[in-house]
Amino acid sequence: MARRPVLAALSTALVFGWVPELHAETRAPGTLSRAALGRLGDTIRNEVATGKIPGAVFLICQHGKPVYFESFGVRDPDTGQPMTPDSLFQIYSMSKAVTSVAAMMLVDDGKLALDDPVSKYIRAFADAKVGVDLSDEAGQHVLKLEPLERPITIRDLLRHTSGITYGFYGEGVIKKLYSDPKLYAGDFDNAEFADRIATLPLADQPGTRWNYSHSTDVLGRVVEVASGQSLYQFEKQRLFDPLGMSETAYYVADKAKWPLIARAYPIDRFRVAGIRDPTIPRRWESGGAGLISTITDYARFLQMLLNKGELDGKRYLKPETVAAMTSDQIGPETGIIHDPFYFPGPTSGFGLGFAVRTSPPPGTTWPLGEYRWDGAGGSFYFVDPVDDMLAVFMVMAPTQGGRIQLNLKTMMFESMGKGLRKD
Repeated sequence: MARRPVLAALSTALVFGWVPELHAETRAPGTLSRAALGRLGDTIRNEVATGKIPGAVFLICQHGKPVYFESFGVRDPDTGQPMTPDSLFQIYSMSKAVTSVAAMMLVDDGKLALDDPVSKYIRAFADAKVGVDLSDEAGQHVLKLEPLERPITIRDLLRHTSGITYGFYGEGVIKKLYSDPKLYAGDFDNAEFADRIATLPLADQPGTRWNYSHSTDVLGRVVEVASGQSLYQFEKQRLFDPLGMSETAYYVADKAKWPLIARAYPIDRFRVAGIRDPTIPRRWESGGAGLISTITDYARFLQMLLNKGELDGKRYLKPETVAAMTSDQIGPETGIIHDPFYFPGPTSGFGLGFAVRTSPPPGTTWPLGEYRWDGAGGSFYFVDPVDDMLAVFMVMAPTQGGRIQLNLKTMMFESMGKGLRKD
């Protein structure tokens, strides 16, 4: 049992271009012991054995090398096919980090500016209005439209302060408009979807509230306009091909690879609005939730970020750009309200595409500057620059991901002497 992660890491060296080292049990502070790695594996095996998840893949890298990589359970509970490192996952909102990086590459290129109005790239947003819900206790649903106090900017899209929202949480007249099935009707592309969003009232004035939203989908359209390419074409040319992310796309075109797609238990299956089965081609390339990837592809992407924008001698982002993306952009000094739905907690803020650790949870010394996000299917990642470490966990178990994420991360940091999370 203890040998499986090492063997997996050795086989993965060809994928990553890394040469893993077999460390003796004597280890430096801030590293994971073999005993700790074994406990992590036992915990995930128990999740599978007790029927909470069908299977998963877990990868931890430190100092540019894999220190743990193991597959668990089955990829598809209907067929019983075992989980393998090359399994394909719908990563849902983990797509947001990729789209955010694509946009910031264009900022580095001088083709975008953070304070550009979105209407410069998508004209429909020039007519955007803010909705004020005047519904009363008598059941009268009245919506008043007000002009913008300032335009929505590219920065707002990146940090979710655009006033755009989602329709799958919360209540009220505006939320119902965003949950209307007509928003996702037909085989639309990014341009049409952005125009549809632009016709809806904003939930808040731009720059006043962090509100988890379709902002990143709109950002994907901005990338297209600024680059002159489709979102996927730009990402493939500038990120996926150079990074070796050969399995990352918006649907699985090769039928021979369909059996590699990870599936949830039937009782735990759901569909994010507008996101279909990954075998079905469609024109919409959702920058907020549409990507399919493998754990090794995504880890390459994260390693580039952990290296401050560089990997294998090729630079993708300026170091100062990565620093800005992974710094809190909505702190107390900004006066921005933190909407409770989906906000990453009282010890975190939000940068340009990532949740960012701003203070350690009580009773811990969890690393400041850790950045992270997750997806609706249960997968998650985090990058810890203090300990030069990243972790990716991929699973298809929508109702279990948050609990597992907290448990595994707590175990990891406890084993590194960083205390017990209490909040």
